[in-house]
This record gives sequence, structure tokens and C-alpha cells, in this order.
Amino acid sequence: MAVQEARQCGGDCAHGARDGHRRAVAEFLAKRDWLASGEGLPAAVAHSAGASRQWVSDELTLSARAVAECGREAGRAWPERVWRATVTVIWAGVLVFALAETSTAIGAGWTVARTAGLLSVLAVAGGLTAAAYLHRARGGLLAPVLGEDNRLSTSRAVAVTWVLFAVFTALVLALRLAGASGAGERETVLRGLELSRVGGLLTALFLTSETAVVVRRVVTVRVYGRRLQKVRADRPRGADLLTDDAGRGSFADVQYVVVSVVAVLFAAVRLARRPEQLPDLPWGLAVLVAVSAATYLAGKYAEGGRPVILSVVRAREAGDLDAPIRTGDDIEIRGAGFVPPGASTPDRLARMVVRIGAVHVHVPLIPVPGGFANPTDGVLTVPVPVDVEAGRVEVRVVTAAGVETEAVVVEVGE
Repeated sequence: MAVQEARQCGGDCAHGARDGHRRAVAEFLAKRDWLASGEGLPAAVAHSAGASRQWVSDELTLSARAVAECGREAGRAWPERVWRATVTVIWAGVLVFALAETSTAIGAGWTVARTAGLLSVLAVAGGLTAAAYLHRARGGLLAPVLGEDNRLSTSRAVAVTWVLFAVFTALVLALRLAGASGAGERETVLRGLELSRVGGLLTALFLTSETAVVVRRVVTVRVYGRRLQKVRADRPRGADLLTDDAGRGSFADVQYVVVSVVAVLFAAVRLARRPEQLPDLPWGLAVLVAVSAATYLAGKYAEGGRPVILSVVRAREAGDLDAPIRTGDDIEIRGAGFVPPGASTPDRLARMVVRIGAVHVHVPLIPVPGGFANPTDGVLTVPVPVDVEAGRVEVRVVTAAGVETEAVVVEVGE
């Protein structure tokens, strides 16, 4: 059944990746809830609780792999769709800018500053369009803000926003200087470039750019040091800018984006009011950006952690006698960090392994209506295979991110 679903999903994905993925997910959820209700078990395994659990887990694992393949196919189709959309958004923004300048010029008249602004927007839009085409295989304009885990990076997006605004501002002043009609006007533009006027803007630009560089280094070092678990996403989503890897809202990300957007908008208003000089971002607002960047960076240092086993006990059902752990028994591994953020999908849950001595045991998927009872972030239940030798053995957990816990020694009886 699972093989047939994989073939059908592959055909759907070939003709419509997103629709095929949605259908595959819906079918998997229906199958999970159906098996959770106890339906569909073959008669050959229905007499044994362990065999039934293993059969259900294998069926769900194969189906989850088929769904994951559909998700990867949809992810591969994503860049072609997105890079065109980003170009459309850019030129729609250019049109809105031109209409705004034209409408505000009625009565006030067309000025050199308006010409400089329009030409600067066209130049930036042209450069972005060329960059989007060159990077169309990675999502066009979103390529520079994609992290190594295939998610949109908040720090890079904020830094790119400040860089683009600085480039646009510099172009406006360069065109103003080129179009100046007299020495006095040229002198005014040159005075607008003095460092004393733009210290706040340059500080914000420097801090956000450095934050993007430092965050990348911090994440890389912590992943290689096994202090942070990272799972690659199937495709980027806009919500990545405001959430963590698990899709939950992140305070550090949200405050960094909000403060940066407010500061950029303030600088844009200053530029619109005084187009003959670089916007003099107030030092109070620059310090606010600095505090926001520091908070975001601290959040990156604090997030995540290595999985840890706190204890291993024999799983006991109602009516069972208390006894030592023996082969064939189920053991309950209690700890934290077994399911990394972003690894809660069924195909990744099925990749979890418990190493008992020299034997690798795949953690069975135990479905319940609406989700899975096993595995969870804090508790794993696995059987002790007959291949495990009696005596003192080490138990380790390997998560979907490939991170292995420290060993815990348990005694397996004869």
C-alpha cells in the first residue's frame, strides 16, 4: 500500500508539485488516524501487540517517506515560481513609486530631486532584476537571505534591507550632484555627505551587517560543536523571518524585524523631506537598533541545546509485575531534546535511532488521533531486541539532526 502511494504521489508531484504534496499529506493524516483507531491490521500480526506496533510503524514510515518526497519535489519547483514573483513585486513597487511622485508633483511641480529619486529606483530595480535572473535557481532575490538550512534568515534579510536603502540613498545624492545647476547647490549636496550628519545611519548599517556575519558564525560553530540541532527545511517560507525552526513565534526575531523596519521607514521619511543630504538617523534610534541587534544575537546564543538522556526505565503496563530489564521488554528513555525544532514531521521522526549496546533500534511510530504518542521530545519507547547481550550496556539516542546523546548504562538481565 505504501509503495503504491509513493508511485501515485510521484505522478502527482510531476504534474503539480504543490497539489500533489497537499493530497499526499491529507492521505497520510487519514491513514495515521485510521491506524490509530486499530483498523487495518493484518490478521497475521493482530495477535501480537509488539508485531502490530512494528507493522503500523513500518507502514507509516513508508507513507511518510512518500509524503517527504512530494515535499522535496515541491521544494525543487519553488525557486522557478518565486524568482518571477519577486521580479513582479519589484516592478510593481517601481510603478507605485512613480505614481506617488507624479501625484505629489501636481501643484508643487517636478523637481531635480524627483528625477533623481525616480532614476535611482529604476537603477536599483534593474540591478535587482538582473540579480534575480542570475540566481533564479535559488529563488531569485531571496537567494542572499537563504540560510544553509534552506530557511529565510532574519539577520540577512534585515542587513540586506539596510544595504539596499543605503545604495538607493547614495544614488539619489549622486544624481542630485550631477543635476545641480550651481555651485551653491552642489555645495549643499556635498555637505549632506559629511560624516557628522550620517553617523547614526552608518552605525545602524554596520551593526546589522555585522550581526548577519556573526550569527552565521555562531550557528555554524554551535552546530559543529553539537550544541545546536539544525534540520534542513523542504523549502523557505515567509514566516521564517519571525519564527524559530519549529514554526513558533520568536521574540528575538520579531523585535529585530519590527525595530529595523521602523528605523528604515524613519530614515526614508527623512530622505524624502531632505533629499539633498543623507538621512540623519537620530542617535536614539540608532541605539535602539543596536539594542535590538544585541538581543537578537543573544537569542541565537541561547537557543537550542544538545539532547540528553536523564534516565532509562523498564516500561510497565497495568497488571505487569515489577522486574529488571530483559530482552523483549520495552524501555522508556526519559530526557530532553530528542525531537529538534523542525523535525516533528513523520519522516524525520522515523529517522530517530536508539543504540542499545551494539544494536541500533529504530524508534517505532505509535499513532494516536491527531499525532503520535511516540516518539516525543522528552520520552522515547523502544523494545530491547534479543540481539542485545545480557549485562551492562550503553544506551544512546541519535536524533533526526544526527546528534548523539551521551551514553547511559543500564543492566539487562538474563
